[in-house]
Amino acid sequence: MTDTVLEAEDLAVTYTGDRRVEAVKGVDLSVPANRLTAIIGPSGCGKSTFLKALDRLHDIQPGVEVSGEVYLRGDPVYGTDKPAPELRRRIGYVPQDPTPLPLSIYENVAYGLRIHGMYDSERDLNDRVEQYLRQVDLWDEVDDRLDSPAAELSTGQIQRLCLARSLAVEPDVLLCDEVTSALDPISAENVEETLARLAEEYTIVMVTHSMDQAKRLADEVVFLYLGEVIEANDVRSFFEDPQHERTKRFVSGPAEDEYAVSNAD
Repeated sequence: MTDTVLEAEDLAVTYTGDRRVEAVKGVDLSVPANRLTAIIGPSGCGKSTFLKALDRLHDIQPGVEVSGEVYLRGDPVYGTDKPAPELRRRIGYVPQDPTPLPLSIYENVAYGLRIHGMYDSERDLNDRVEQYLRQVDLWDEVDDRLDSPAAELSTGQIQRLCLARSLAVEPDVLLCDEVTSALDPISAENVEETLARLAEEYTIVMVTHSMDQAKRLADEVVFLYLGEVIEANDVRSFFEDPQHERTKRFVSGPAEDEYAVSNAD
């Protein structure tokens, strides 16, 4: 039986601006260990909103209410006195738009290790930086310019650097929000190959608009529509034998206007 690493229980997210919008509606979902779970659905269905709720990223955004609970290996994420930075160390988040810290390539990876004291010596720190840059297949591209500003890297390289930065602090779960959507096809392919390798040893939850990408990378697929989970299953069953009529229509390639929704994603 596969262990559950992350679990959402009646998780809801409401935007409280000029009008209240319930973007995520009482979601129950279990994320299995060492699997890549893809969250798919039409634009505006609440995918990114749900993903950020798993990491308490809405805490820093005004006008957002979150109810329900998220459990990380059985421990509550919201109902706890533990500081949010420690929780976010254990639940890594890689955004859609790759954004390096305004530091060198080396320090982008070393930063979290320094903050959390996760190294024994400078030599150990060097080894760890190399380890995670290799893990995202970036070391050979940057080993001769580690002191250069990370902002000088290409967009695809920056995205892999962001992955390395998240992995360096040894998270229990890695959340990836449309991490290839801002990349050119070659860079996107490189990041996909990296994610495929990482999925062999990490628990990954990935939001994607691409059903083809979900088919290529995912072990489990979750279909979110209007803030609700319509169907969740292993990738083969999901695409070859969907159980819900709405899932069948979405998988078969619905017209764009049929699935246009107004909720914030």
